[in-house]
Amino acid sequence: MPSLLTIFLRFLGLGCICFGGPIAHIGYFEREFVDRLRWLERGRFTELLALAQFLPGPASSQTVFAIGYEKAGLRGGVAAFTGFVLPSFLIMYSLAVHGETLLDADLYARVVYGLKLLAVVVVANAVMSMAARFCRSPARALLAVATAAAILLAGVFYVQYLCLAAAALAGMLLFRDEQNRRPAGGGFRYGYLAAFAVLLVGLFVLAPFSEPVRIVNGFYQAGSFVFGGGHVVLPLLQNFFGEAMDSERFLTGYAAAQAIPGPMFTIASYLGPELLPQAPLAAAVACTLAIFTPGFLLLLGLHRNLDTLRGNPSINAAFQGVNAAVVGLLAAAFYTPVITSIVHSLTEVLLVAAGLVISRVFKPNIALLVAAYVAVGIMLGR
Repeated sequence: MPSLLTIFLRFLGLGCICFGGPIAHIGYFEREFVDRLRWLERGRFTELLALAQFLPGPASSQTVFAIGYEKAGLRGGVAAFTGFVLPSFLIMYSLAVHGETLLDADLYARVVYGLKLLAVVVVANAVMSMAARFCRSPARALLAVATAAAILLAGVFYVQYLCLAAAALAGMLLFRDEQNRRPAGGGFRYGYLAAFAVLLVGLFVLAPFSEPVRIVNGFYQAGSFVFGGGHVVLPLLQNFFGEAMDSERFLTGYAAAQAIPGPMFTIASYLGPELLPQAPLAAAVACTLAIFTPGFLLLLGLHRNLDTLRGNPSINAAFQGVNAAVVGLLAAAFYTPVITSIVHSLTEVLLVAAGLVISRVFKPNIALLVAAYVAVGIMLGR
């Protein structure tokens, strides 16, 4: 049985080198904890991964937490999560607080310009990949298109939640017959599920009375409704805080999150200090915990019950609908703020198109794309 310090250090090492997003992270985890250290049987690792992907939240970070939890209970989960997130937290916090002083102001602006062009490529690639995965029938494609249209036309943050709820209902009506029943599993842990619900409702109710609570609530809400990967957190947060922060700052944080190792949800470590500059470290810690906590509470509450969830045709069908709507939500964010804030010339269109083709055809390591677009930004930025 590994000690808490061993768990922390193993995941700290991975947090320093895990570039490439959640799919790449899962590959690192499997090699390290299944093949090399043999902390988990491959079948158990697959079950934990399936649960993380089934729930809202950051799948790779939930898998990290689940592995730590398997080895040393709740403290093990916390140790694993802390180690994995700490490097990216420190980088994102430093960028938010000291970014313009760490680099010459002109050089910093040029690097950010290159990273924002990379963000366009990454979001476009995510939309295409998720559409291929979640919109494989006309009904699913229609749900995605309707969601994108509703969000773009309405222009108010709560429409995205209404769209997700409507998509879940549509999924139960349209896709239930496609699902296969599976055996039931163990029981729920209602304490963790109750904590998730109390925080979800309580923060929402208290948000109008306190600016810090309003900000923490925004991150908690985003972490509660992110389906389909970390990219979806961009539209959720941008819609929630769009009036408090211009799109340039959002996209800088989003682009930086692509360029560093670790989970993309540490965009909260950048946005927190931007939203509460009078207490930057406290804001970074609070917002980072707020965006990760919902997924962890749900995972703890449902940890024993994966088979029951996956064996329920109505629940599976609802998630089919939600996943299709998520494609539309991300497509709307791709148009605004991503395209409208960054791409303004034929040169930028060509740079983005070239990066998208290279990404989809050659599938290079994300570190190579980061280096290429930083170089482009330094040469062409303004």
